[in-house]
Amino acid sequence: MSQSEQPPEVVAAARAESPSGMSRADAADAVESEQGAPPAPAARGSLWRDRNFLTMWGGQALSQFGSQITELALPVLAVLVLQATEAQVGYLNAAAMAAFLVVGLPAGAWIDRMRKRHVMIWADAVRALALAAVPVLFLTGGLEMWHLYAVALVVGVATVFFDVSYQSIVPSLVRPDQIAEANGKLESTQQLAGLSGPAVAGGLVGLITAPLAVLATVATYVASLIALLRTRDHETLRAPEDRAPLHREIAEGLAWVFGNRFLRRIVATTGISNLFSTFIFTLMPIYYLRIIGFTPAVMGLVFSLTAVGGLLGAIATPRIVARVGEARAIPLSAIAFSLSVIPFPLAVLLPTPAAFALVVAQGFVMSFAVLVYNITQVTFRQRITPPRLLGRMNASIRFCVWGVMPLSALAAGWLGTWLGTVPALWIGAAGSVASALPVVLGPFWRVRDLPRAEDPSGDAAA
Repeated sequence: MSQSEQPPEVVAAARAESPSGMSRADAADAVESEQGAPPAPAARGSLWRDRNFLTMWGGQALSQFGSQITELALPVLAVLVLQATEAQVGYLNAAAMAAFLVVGLPAGAWIDRMRKRHVMIWADAVRALALAAVPVLFLTGGLEMWHLYAVALVVGVATVFFDVSYQSIVPSLVRPDQIAEANGKLESTQQLAGLSGPAVAGGLVGLITAPLAVLATVATYVASLIALLRTRDHETLRAPEDRAPLHREIAEGLAWVFGNRFLRRIVATTGISNLFSTFIFTLMPIYYLRIIGFTPAVMGLVFSLTAVGGLLGAIATPRIVARVGEARAIPLSAIAFSLSVIPFPLAVLLPTPAAFALVVAQGFVMSFAVLVYNITQVTFRQRITPPRLLGRMNASIRFCVWGVMPLSALAAGWLGTWLGTVPALWIGAAGSVASALPVVLGPFWRVRDLPRAEDPSGDAAA
């Protein structure tokens, strides 16, 4: 079943290749022994009846909700409690994203040698422990900016391993014809978390302060860990003789991605978009809290309302794909999210109520378009990639499209200090317009559906 044939999923309850806001073998075998034999692929029918998938999905729903709290609490802590400058906010965001540039590629090769669910379990444990240090340091009176850099760096490394595994594990949980449905549910969950999480975070920050609000994220990572322990997959580890030296495996993953004419253009568009959206995202807390004058609660409400667009985008994706075609949905959504950034810096010229309405409307449109783009392109790349290359494929793409983000965060901090926050935001908005060009000028218009697994190069699809 192609993505265009999938029914629209309405997720009632429960961070995209795009930014929102960073020996184990024996232990892994011990966890596996508790789970019993690997299960067969899910029975035919909707994933609503697949208890195994629902267990994993429930844990991720809580985890996504918790991460939204920290994405608001840490910038508020830096800007309002520790009085961070533009440059320091840039360093904080760079630390959170540096791992994708430094360990992103080898992480994919390592993950392809391990059980992805076990990697996610360890990553949740590391993230929970690292974030727990923030309230402890705050309560003892020793919290400083360098502590936030260190925590962000550790959480970022764990997130690299978690996210690459997360995007690679779906085919080992569901049948190939259920991948689009699974991605739609997972993306919808992320948007639902974005809908409620920031608003709750704003309330928590006001009620118990930003450092203590981080404890809510710690609790959700622990819940995710428990859900993953209870999830079963049918992944088979690669035989040792199927492993090559690390540098050759990394090269194989990169060659797979850039050997596909559709994938390489998707990577270019996503990378350019992330480069300039990170520029804006880095300066956003200072823009909202100091220049426009939003409170943390209002800032959280903005994030929650804009997430409605993403939720509706995730729900609408099957219908959009059915109407315009899987291939054409990618450039159309890219045009929408690249142009939607332009009004953002104009909010500073308006009274606070009008500024609030403008940034909510702008974020709504962008979130809707980004979700249509992400669900379509992630499903495509999971569908055409052999299981043995899934980790390296996702890591190669993440290295390219997330590796630019720490560099962008540093540049935003420096230019924000030199030129001022608002002029720096205009640079980010102008650059974002160019992000759609690789897919708009590519072969997507000439076909309706993207290639299947048997035609990974895409040459036969024209």
